[in-house]
Amino acid sequence: MRLVELPQILSALDEDAALTAVESGFRRFSAGEAQVAEVGHLAFTEPPGDCHVKSAHIAGDCVFVVKVATGFYRNVTVGLPSSNGFMAVISAKTGEVLGLLHDQGYLTDQRTAMAGVIAARAIARPGSTTLGVVGAGTQARLQARMIARRLGLSSVLVWARNDRAAGALAAEVHGSAVSLPQLCEQSDLIVTTTPSTAPLLMNEMIRPGTRIVAVGADSPGKQELDPKILARARVVVDSHVQCVGHGEAGWAVRAGLIDASSLIELGSLLTSPIDFGRDEIVVADLTGVAIQDVEIAKSVWFRLV
Repeated sequence: MRLVELPQILSALDEDAALTAVESGFRRFSAGEAQVAEVGHLAFTEPPGDCHVKSAHIAGDCVFVVKVATGFYRNVTVGLPSSNGFMAVISAKTGEVLGLLHDQGYLTDQRTAMAGVIAARAIARPGSTTLGVVGAGTQARLQARMIARRLGLSSVLVWARNDRAAGALAAEVHGSAVSLPQLCEQSDLIVTTTPSTAPLLMNEMIRPGTRIVAVGADSPGKQELDPKILARARVVVDSHVQCVGHGEAGWAVRAGLIDASSLIELGSLLTSPIDFGRDEIVVADLTGVAIQDVEIAKSVWFRLV
């Protein structure tokens, strides 16, 4: 078994190639060409954190991937990154563990940001210029940079519970720290990136035509959006099963506000794009699918072997 540490991973990761691979993975997942295991979750309260275990195999691939990713949100107070983990690359022919990508959570962070870009491109309204970022942590920083760069958005607005953190991120991305109502009023596209367990974006804040990429609700109990927003919206999900189970869509389904059959899977949308109306609200609910881990791990592994 080969142990690959983070410096080697950084040298092998090609963002363009990985982004293309992750997008292809979504298409193949929605086409039924992949096995994706049920997500394993562990939740911790003091200090707050969680652990996700995800695994998948794409039909015809010679390898599959099992990923363990952790997020402990107070780590910054003790000088540690909030994310950690590894990805195991395993032979689909013999079951042999071929390699352990000790990415310390980096690949998970990157593939999550890439999913945000992919979803944003799929739902963004033509002529959009302003990105609103809710949160100021690692994922907020990645989403702000990658979405603005990849979609050519010229203005970035930031809101977070911690005013100092919001100001720091806004300065870093040459944007502005604003109130949450201001962010919702002025943004064409909003990305939410927090571990919140109660809605932050309320229905009355969201104007017609707003597009939202919701990243934070990736495990049971998390929620960033008022379910009434989804009742007004076309809802795109990265995984129908996962989003009904523990995503933003699940809150609205359980409240009887939307029908689960109305959800549009992202991979299907990528294959058959929809011309959303200019005044339509569109929400992309991203819980994180193991197919993303497979694709980004392969994009690194096969550049090293």
